[in-house]
Amino acid sequence: MGTSLLSLLLVFLSFVELCRGSTIGVCYGRNADDLPTPDKVAQLIQVHQIKYVRIYDSNVQVLKAFANTGVELMIGIPNSDLLYFSQFQSNADTWMKNSILPYYPMTKITYITVGAEITESPANISELVVPAMVNVLNALKKVGLHKKIKVSSTHSLGVLFRSFPPSAGAFSSKFASFLKPMLEFMVENQSPFMIDIYPYYAYRDSPSNVSLDYALFSSTSSEVIDPNTGLVYTNMFDAQLDAIFFALMALNFRTLKIMVTETGWPSKGSPREKAANPDNAQTYNTNLIRHVINDTGTPAKPGEEIDVYIFSLFNENRKPGLESERNWGMFYPDQTSVYSLDLTGKGNVDMVTGANITSSNGGGWWCIASSSASQAVLQNGLDWACGPGNVDCSAVQPSQPCFQPNTLVSHASFVFNSYFQQNGATDVACSFGGAGVKVNKNPSYDQCLYMTGNKTTIANSTATKATSDAYRGIPTWSTTQVLSVVFLSLSLLIARVGV
Repeated sequence: MGTSLLSLLLVFLSFVELCRGSTIGVCYGRNADDLPTPDKVAQLIQVHQIKYVRIYDSNVQVLKAFANTGVELMIGIPNSDLLYFSQFQSNADTWMKNSILPYYPMTKITYITVGAEITESPANISELVVPAMVNVLNALKKVGLHKKIKVSSTHSLGVLFRSFPPSAGAFSSKFASFLKPMLEFMVENQSPFMIDIYPYYAYRDSPSNVSLDYALFSSTSSEVIDPNTGLVYTNMFDAQLDAIFFALMALNFRTLKIMVTETGWPSKGSPREKAANPDNAQTYNTNLIRHVINDTGTPAKPGEEIDVYIFSLFNENRKPGLESERNWGMFYPDQTSVYSLDLTGKGNVDMVTGANITSSNGGGWWCIASSSASQAVLQNGLDWACGPGNVDCSAVQPSQPCFQPNTLVSHASFVFNSYFQQNGATDVACSFGGAGVKVNKNPSYDQCLYMTGNKTTIANSTATKATSDAYRGIPTWSTTQVLSVVFLSLSLLIARVGV
């Protein structure tokens, strides 16, 4: 009986994992001197319900900040450390002991990238990558984590000798000495092939050959037909991704899963980078997210699940190069949004009309809490807005005009709207991980006056600013309650199958 129950549980969990679908993550680069502290970044990521984050090292403060958040973290070993990791197994073992084990599993590390875009590196480090990967994997095996944490390395599209048409995709022969053993390593250990894809650069560098609509996933884009396969492409992202697939297939590695570890669009550029603006950045990332979460796949692999990481969370003011290099972020360092972006790909729904809201019109819109949102999500959003979000939450304290009705939904609605109005009344300022919805009917009542685009203030609001701790007494879903629901579901499943 016990064995049967355990087997059923494992099958159930495996089924859940298999049905996960495509995922959207975000790259958290830190090449800047004005970014918020890691703990505030972790809070921002939780508020926006981002579940997958890539960092480029194993910074202790970042690892600590993401403890117990449930966020899956992809950490990195920089190119500058490849020699150290490739030389001796003991070096990788020491790093594992000091940089991973103290924080795992509280911090949910799922991938380790060994080196990044090594073919773009000016130093000849390509021969160091595979030995370093092997040593890191061996270190994981010694502590029993090799099945839970996957080891790979990221690549730029420069790893290809040819990318068009997609069916002719081929790796450059000059990388063969390290690429073949790397691919064999990935197959043996079920690690994904990681690629950074940037249609922006293809358009910027060759606007006469690549249309802007094609680069932006625009519905008005003209079709591009692969003459060898007859496959029809409506966007550059799919064409570049399939070029990688065909290149892998040419080397007999067609079963390798491909993961996009960077893609995005800059919101600002130098005078020659006219396509780098907030509208195009919003369009690209919005269309990308919808394309991915719908499990559309690509023309060569329709319905294929694709895990994609958007670059980047913040603008990074210390990055070298053209102006665009410092302006890939979805957020400014002060945590306000650069442009409106719904990371769920579903848009916010107007509870009054049921319409899908996509405009960023301020003044005529308010943001309230969704009545269907879980207590935990509402609580998380409320805590963040009253803390790092810098919202004055005094109006929802006892004896203040918005305290009644004393419910989490009511309090969250007022606080969410205040944050929304203070941050440009954009869609992203009302996301709160899907808990916020925009409405065009003023939710003010009695003496509780909701802020609008012209900054209406709250009557009789004289209490001191509340902190998020004031809400700790409101019941939220505990881990025990969640587990109870899970095991209740399992019990019902077991009863049905007669175990």
